[in-house]
Amino acid sequence: MDWISRTAGCAAGALLALGANGAWAQGFDRGGAAADSDAEQSFALHIQGTATLQFHPAFHSPYQGDQSLDPGARGDETTDVTLYAGFKPWRGAEVWINPEIDQGFGLSGTLGVAGYPSGEAYKVGKRDPYLKLPRLFLRQTFDLGGKSSKTDADLNVLGGSHTEDRVVVTVGKFGVPDVFDTNSYAHDPRQDFLNWSIIDTGTFDYAADAWGFTYGAAVEWYRGDWTVRAGLFDLSQVPNSTTLDSKFQQYQQIGEVERRWDWHGKGKAAVTGFVTHGRMGGYTDAVALSAANGQPADVALVRRYGTRSGISLNAEQSLTETLGMFVRAGEAGGDVEAYEFADIDRTVEAGLSQGGKSWGREDDKAAVALVINDISKVHQSYLAAGGDGILIGDGRLPHPGDEMILETYYSLAAAKGVHVTLDYQFVENPAYNRDRGPVSVFGLRLHAQY
Repeated sequence: MDWISRTAGCAAGALLALGANGAWAQGFDRGGAAADSDAEQSFALHIQGTATLQFHPAFHSPYQGDQSLDPGARGDETTDVTLYAGFKPWRGAEVWINPEIDQGFGLSGTLGVAGYPSGEAYKVGKRDPYLKLPRLFLRQTFDLGGKSSKTDADLNVLGGSHTEDRVVVTVGKFGVPDVFDTNSYAHDPRQDFLNWSIIDTGTFDYAADAWGFTYGAAVEWYRGDWTVRAGLFDLSQVPNSTTLDSKFQQYQQIGEVERRWDWHGKGKAAVTGFVTHGRMGGYTDAVALSAANGQPADVALVRRYGTRSGISLNAEQSLTETLGMFVRAGEAGGDVEAYEFADIDRTVEAGLSQGGKSWGREDDKAAVALVINDISKVHQSYLAAGGDGILIGDGRLPHPGDEMILETYYSLAAAKGVHVTLDYQFVENPAYNRDRGPVSVFGLRLHAQY
């Protein structure tokens, strides 16, 4: 079981390194504000390491394609270590850089399920560790007045304060979900849920390279309980690729409106919309070409410049001091291929997250969520004609059905800054295929952060 020994070695090394450097990272975090946690930070250093192991037993599969989930018993692992370095060049500004070392693969090479089981697995995997730079950005905050409140220090956030009314501008390389479609209970595969279509809205086909990051700019206007956001981001050179469009001729516009409240507990809701401008293939054209040439359908052969849009709702509500709920729903154009994220045209999810204070484990957490993903009829026809998407493609699809995923996890606080998480996912109709599955995915995650 070579993947078990690799995982154990990588995880142990990462966690030991982080533990040894925890005091170092925390010491620099105060940056000139040694004794006063409310003081403005001038610089900060943080570090995190995450090792994730996933395994699924053999499952029913009368056939499979090039992008199917392997029906045999299989396990894979991923490991990453990230440094977060930030400083304040002038008033209201923060510059952050996040060099990261990654290693490992997702199950079946990150293929086979539209709502993929691990947000820690990128579409690019390597057996040996490699260095990348996911983020390098400037964030400028302009205070406009109103009540002042404290900003807690966090990853990519300097401790300090801001006014209730403000404008925040972020420019550089970062992830679109750093700003848009955020959720307190389901948004971070290193600390909460793992499934792609639970941590982000499955239909939110946000601009990104194969690792999930891009160049662009976002503007946020906070006024009272409302926030309006807008962004412009670079797309990949071709859909789902490692190279971004160097000329910015293919791009994405994003808008979001958020409303917060404190009614029987804190809550918020946001509506997010996007329009993608790029060279994309239509499913009808691909199926027609397949019928004419007798070859499997391929959207890459019929791509032309066009648009694809989508809209989603993302809401959360605290029910008690330790219990919270969340819902997401979204729809995107189902006649054209998804460009970057996942092969999902419609999605709805709901979940609960419970803090461990109620059973005497304040830093523990347990949660459960259900997501149902779907695709359009013409998208089904494309897959039935042998087409491949971003993540899926069984070579045929005679009996399509909704992809339904249940995920639950328990996160145990093992030591200061260290969590061990047991995760389980049940996948019905993987890749919308009623002929294959169901699949049970068992996960173990080790995460350390300082």
